[in-house]
Amino acid sequence: MSNFSWAILGPGGIARAFAKDLALLDGHSIGAVGSRSLSKAENFAAEFGGKAYGSYEELVSDPSVDGVYVATPHPGHHGNVIMALNAGKPVLCEKPFAVNAQQAQEMVDAASKNQVALMEAMWARFLPHYAKVREIVASGVLGPIQSIHADHGQRLADQGIARLIDPQLAGGALLDLGVYPVSFAHMILGNPTSITSSAVMTDKGVDAQTSMIFSYSNGAQAVLTTTMVEQTPCRAVVAGLNGWLEIDRTFYNPASMRVVQNDGSVTEYPSSYKGHGLREQAQVFAQLVASGALESEILSWKDTVDIVKSMDTVREQIGLKYPFEN
Repeated sequence: MSNFSWAILGPGGIARAFAKDLALLDGHSIGAVGSRSLSKAENFAAEFGGKAYGSYEELVSDPSVDGVYVATPHPGHHGNVIMALNAGKPVLCEKPFAVNAQQAQEMVDAASKNQVALMEAMWARFLPHYAKVREIVASGVLGPIQSIHADHGQRLADQGIARLIDPQLAGGALLDLGVYPVSFAHMILGNPTSITSSAVMTDKGVDAQTSMIFSYSNGAQAVLTTTMVEQTPCRAVVAGLNGWLEIDRTFYNPASMRVVQNDGSVTEYPSSYKGHGLREQAQVFAQLVASGALESEILSWKDTVDIVKSMDTVREQIGLKYPFEN
């Protein structure tokens, strides 16, 4: 297809960032936007284009759109994604993909049943420097990987952002911020054989900050931290027997990085990226739909479900259960 027409389901902050980044990409446009508030949809459409709908049901029924970008709060993903898939629309769903692994599996099952493409919008996975990370690790220059350190902390808890602090909205640091280091570790080391985690909870009962150690069958460990209380360096290090790769702030955004080997030699990978970084996932998704494939090789359905399973394990250990869960 020469132009990929996007339907935006949920015109919030991340949808605005997505729309702005799409403008840097040829062959993509906003065809429609849906909100439970027609005026919000109209305001978004006035800025970014597309037809405005006052309901999600109307949006996913629009025959002119090629794919749906789901950008609602975490608890809405499950229902919104399945509704769009049942309407025959390919879906790019914001991270965290689902609140728990049961939801994630049901979303994947709906995509399989309807034979429609589905991909998690873990945008970092599709960035050029993440592709380079995978290349560096696969090259063996670092030797066998022994450890990963990654942190993601932002001062958000005292900013009055309801979706981050409200248990009814699946708030807390883990699902919103911790998914980045967890997904990063999974990309390099796969599924852990054991997880040990500890958290400090807010007075509302969601995690303010969480620390995790993922252990792997090959003896490697990933030390991952997330917090919504304070700003942290947001860097990542992948260390092997022959050297390490360090990714500068912020590791999940386009960032400069370097390989430092045991003999002291340093190879720099500077970043000259322009834009936010949300458009590569859109490009990959459009190619996926055009090819007739249902899932991405970069981030498969199994990858996505496995990552949510790891976060379920962390939540069980720290006692984070949401009131709407069974």
